[in-house]
Amino acid sequence: MENVISIRNLTKTYGKKRGVSDVSFEVHEGEIFGFIGPNGAGKSTTIRSMLGFLNFNSGSINILGMDSVKDHERILRDVGYMPSEALFYPTMKVSEVIKYAADVRKVDCREEAAKLCERLQVDTSKKIKELSLGNRKKVSIVCAMQHRPKLFVFDEPTSGLDPLMQNTFFELIKEYVEQGTTCMLSTHVLPEVRRYCDRAAIMREGHLIKTDTVENLIATSAKNVKVTADGETKEYMYNGDINDLIRELGGQHVENLTIEEPSLEDMFMHFYEGQEETK
Repeated sequence: MENVISIRNLTKTYGKKRGVSDVSFEVHEGEIFGFIGPNGAGKSTTIRSMLGFLNFNSGSINILGMDSVKDHERILRDVGYMPSEALFYPTMKVSEVIKYAADVRKVDCREEAAKLCERLQVDTSKKIKELSLGNRKKVSIVCAMQHRPKLFVFDEPTSGLDPLMQNTFFELIKEYVEQGTTCMLSTHVLPEVRRYCDRAAIMREGHLIKTDTVENLIATSAKNVKVTADGETKEYMYNGDINDLIRELGGQHVENLTIEEPSLEDMFMHFYEGQEETK
């Protein structure tokens, strides 16, 4: 399986401010790859370094078989990028923005753009300044998808979209991926990762914590425990044998004990909160 994205030892610093440090991972051809972590984890810095919008300090990035620095312009021809914030000239009409995005690439995208606008219910006659955040997001989606790129890179794409449009957005992604496109999805919406992604990389505080299949990442024998003992209530995730837990509590006066399967958020949270880093 070919790697559409290959990042090796990427480091980007902002003086005293945190960037990313020694980040390495691959995105395989034809997969939907989740890039997850809390806000400020380094996801956007990594993406902007990938696409040549930031000069990084060290490491190497290969996109679609090309060097991200030397072949920056060639790479962008085959990438559909959607930033976390969709900013356009406010007085332009939606139709003008979509055409402008196509003209920059020197590609006739009218047929694909029309299909996308219909699916996403985009009113092309309105001016950008008349649109809500969600409708600006939809325009950004059209601009990223209309040239049928080999690689999608989406940074927090569904914020501002209503649930119906979120479903439509992922339906479109799956359709393009079935036709050969690869997708990298940066998000902190964990149910999206579970539902749509094949593999994922977890970022925390500028470091890559783990990369694996989503199935493996959420597989855990851990349980959420809430115990009231000796007048004190504690809540925590327990990773050991439940029988060991019972023995540990044996010397206490237990007033209440609840043991539950962890939520999806809880299963990922231990990656976010200072567990030992692994690759």
